Amino acid sequence: MSNLFDEMLALKKIPRAGWLRVGIDDPESVAAHSWGVCWLVLALCPEDIDQGHALRLAVIHDAPEVRVGDITPYDGVSRKEKAIRETAAASDMFRSRPDLIALLDEYQAQETPEARFVHQLDRLDMAFQALRYGRDTGVDTTEFLQSARRAIQPPALLKALDDAEQSLQP
Repeated sequence: MSNLFDEMLALKKIPRAGWLRVGIDDPESVAAHSWGVCWLVLALCPEDIDQGHALRLAVIHDAPEVRVGDITPYDGVSRKEKAIRETAAASDMFRSRPDLIALLDEYQAQETPEARFVHQLDRLDMAFQALRYGRDTGVDTTEFLQSARRAIQPPALLKALDDAEQSLQP
């Protein structure tokens, strides 16, 4: 397990590719993003969602990126191909931990309320980060906000985004 832990620590060094693409110097890492999603689970988890399970999904949802990188829609890789690469990476990384493979499979399948909720928070964290970068750097992050707004569905999460936009506007 120590090799796996060491490999997972490398997520702290992988920058989020979308922020690099728009000119953010020293962007958040994949691990920092996952940490943000975990905090959103703690802060916004409704009673009908198993918070502990959602946290496990949030922690692991981007783990395969340690091997495949942070693939964005601008990289010319289809969603299907991205899923294939991430599944292969996860199968190898977690070969001695089928429970972790099952968590990633669940997240990718989006068939449970917890997986769908964490996916929504993945987008919300991106939107919150876009607001902060827009305010702090002056870089136009509108595309990230628009993408998040198209993806986020629960009214409570849309309200959280509205509130953040009011408080974090540049």
